[in-house]
Amino acid sequence: MKLHIKTALAAATMVLSAQAMAQVTFYEAEGYRGRAFSTNTQVADFTRGGFNDRSSSVVVERGRWEICEHAAFGGRCVVLRRGSYDSLRALGMENTISSVRPITNNRRYENEPEPMAAADYQYRRRYNERVYDAQVTNVRAVMGAATERCWVERQQVSDSGGRNVAGTIAGALIGGVLGHQVGGGSGKDIATVGGAVAGGVIGSNMSQGNNYGSRDVRRCENTTSGTPAYWDVTYNFRGRDHQLQMSAAPGATIAVNGDGVPRQ
Repeated sequence: MKLHIKTALAAATMVLSAQAMAQVTFYEAEGYRGRAFSTNTQVADFTRGGFNDRSSSVVVERGRWEICEHAAFGGRCVVLRRGSYDSLRALGMENTISSVRPITNNRRYENEPEPMAAADYQYRRRYNERVYDAQVTNVRAVMGAATERCWVERQQVSDSGGRNVAGTIAGALIGGVLGHQVGGGSGKDIATVGGAVAGGVIGSNMSQGNNYGSRDVRRCENTTSGTPAYWDVTYNFRGRDHQLQMSAAPGATIAVNGDGVPRQ
């Protein structure tokens, strides 16, 4: 009898410990904004707290929780594990939650999705969390890596160093014929040779002048955006320096919690 009592007490202690460690916070708007409702134990009816059918985002700090669309855990239910869910719309549970309870076993349920936005909640202000202003002491803008910008240009080209053989031969033949018609005897032979030479030179030059074309040329240059990729920020809280990377330049102070962790 005593063994049964001890076993029952041990099981009850384990259940109570699991529930005490678990915590879930519901937010009225997506992105963990608006009014919030937090609990570390089961709630059979959200109506009493004025939060019935009003949850749009959830953060599970510890444990696993079953959320249901009706009071007393009725209707459609979904199990949420540790993590943040910046919108319940994709789960079909937005503005429908009426009850919640912790899951105390290790069983995996079919309706247990992965957390959707764990990183988004890191610097969000927790429910009823007190924040302080920490003095910003140093800001350094870090520029992004240079990027290569390339384009294609149409470029005109010519063969200025070569002579067109066909044009030279054609010019020589025409020049020779014309020279042969001038003079007689040896003078005719000399005129024929001279006409061929002159015609060849002229033909070559004329053909060279028409040997133009165009081609596409690829050109590149390294550029920077001119906008910082991020800001390295140093701030002091309670005599201790902290560093943080921010996507936008900070003001004179940064909101932090009691541990110096930034909060939005």
